[in-house]
Amino acid sequence: MFQTFDETASPDQGPPRLQALRGAMERAGVDGFLVPRADAHQGEYVAPHDERLSWLTGFTGSAGWCVALRERAAVFIDSRYTVQVQSQVAADFEKVDWPATSLAEWIDAALPGGLVGFDPWLLTVTQKREMEKALSGPTLAPCPNLVDEIWQDQPAPPQGAVFAQPVELAGMAHDEKIRQLAQGLGKARACVITLPDSIAWLLNIRGSDVAHNPVPHAFAILHADATVTLFIDPAKTADLGDHLGDSVTCRPPEDFESALQALAGPVQIDPASCPVAVIDALAAEVIENGDPCILPKARKTAAELQGARDAHLRDGAAMVRFLSWLDAQAPGTISEIDVVTRLEAERASTNALREISFDTIAGSGPNGAIVHYRVTEGTSRTLTEGDLMLVDSGGQYVDGTTDITRTMPVGDPGPEQSEAFTRVLKGMIAVSRLRFPKGLTGRDIDPFARAALWEVGLDYGHGTGHGVGAYLSVHEGPQRIARTGTVPLEPGMILSNEPGFYRPGAFGIRIENLIAVEHAPAIEGQTVSDSLRFETLTYVPIDTRLVVPDLLTDAERDWLNDYHAEVLARIGPQLDAATRDWLEGACRAI
Repeated sequence: MFQTFDETASPDQGPPRLQALRGAMERAGVDGFLVPRADAHQGEYVAPHDERLSWLTGFTGSAGWCVALRERAAVFIDSRYTVQVQSQVAADFEKVDWPATSLAEWIDAALPGGLVGFDPWLLTVTQKREMEKALSGPTLAPCPNLVDEIWQDQPAPPQGAVFAQPVELAGMAHDEKIRQLAQGLGKARACVITLPDSIAWLLNIRGSDVAHNPVPHAFAILHADATVTLFIDPAKTADLGDHLGDSVTCRPPEDFESALQALAGPVQIDPASCPVAVIDALAAEVIENGDPCILPKARKTAAELQGARDAHLRDGAAMVRFLSWLDAQAPGTISEIDVVTRLEAERASTNALREISFDTIAGSGPNGAIVHYRVTEGTSRTLTEGDLMLVDSGGQYVDGTTDITRTMPVGDPGPEQSEAFTRVLKGMIAVSRLRFPKGLTGRDIDPFARAALWEVGLDYGHGTGHGVGAYLSVHEGPQRIARTGTVPLEPGMILSNEPGFYRPGAFGIRIENLIAVEHAPAIEGQTVSDSLRFETLTYVPIDTRLVVPDLLTDAERDWLNDYHAEVLARIGPQLDAATRDWLEGACRAI
């Protein structure tokens, strides 16, 4: 359940493994090979069996690629990992800023012609098309996975048990979900679903095949007659009983390709998530459309929203107990690992925690500037006077998924830290207070979170918010608050609100609450409102020792004081007397 702190790979291991891969490339007759951080299901998290990128290069981030050629190799990472990749990956691999430089651009410059091999189960239809369109010299060539050929002690595929998600928490029976989605298929006679969280949501099941996200590895075919064929190892479903009912037929995974070949068309696929191997196996006419589960899954039911509220109150109490403990520790006495261990213990003490929702980010001082920092025995720092301590964490509870970030001072904060913190807070408050017209997307909302930073020439390199599942993936699409967020926000969608600022080599700041889109009430003079707003789900104090009050407007100060009054009212009754006393001080009005 809890995270470990050992190094998963060493930079020293990369060069000999790269050399072995080049030997496999020569035997396969290809001049290059693509290694994505992906599995056949295209989820964010992968099982140890599928950690090919990490095994080959040492890079442990949640997104990236490696392109290995006969003479050159490169690891492609986005702005979240520019610091991390330098410490984890050997000099034999070039480090490329992606997507500023695309894989195709780099390959074209490095390889005038020849064949670049890829595993057709790990590349989506869209990825292959975009890369082929961009490549001017080399040709993509499907082949067996060459990393698997050289990975001698590769772990076995996961066999996590699958269990039912109660309809009382899901808010809709899976038979009804299947019926509604089948009616929406149009002229398609079937739809192939490959995303694990889509399958889990559709069938009201949860699994344990990957860390932190309660999803099963499986494939599914939704048929127009409102039935589903589920391709899953029967050992995983032993505890499901009769939950799936007559509308779902289970078959072993090895039957998937033959079932695809036998489908009568038209067959719908989502090219953004469907592996190339699936479309290659289909003999029928193909219709390309989005995964039909994506939007209904994002629009949480009333039961899912209530579950999220309940989970956040439980999680909020655990966070407050942790923050009270942290505040009592003298500088120089605890490490980042101590912070992670204590916080995870507080969540476990709720007796309701199923898993943490991602590896806890606990970065002090310069480690806080690494956006997706993961503490290890080798990187853990002792918290020292003058540090900022950034803690980004979350829990998986049967009724909801949480994700929260708080930044705290260790000792007395400096003026640069406090001003940056206050500007980040202003952005978080701006989004929290926002009332906006229906039809706006995350791209429209994102500038409100950055405006106070932009005023003084500052910014941050990640999105402001991602979607969050209902006891599902902590990162869930299609909604997001970011420059790239083009999906209109709708009532029921849950998102994070997490602006930040990072001074490389010095400190990092991020403040994060989860919020849910809801209808805004009519204002004076209106009979019906066509506006939306955000409901705050997270109730944990924001450290006012880092706030510069004069930088806040009256409305921002009122929001912060009202928020802290709500924190005290909602979380206080769950606490022992000493922790409640600490909370009263942390929630004191400014």
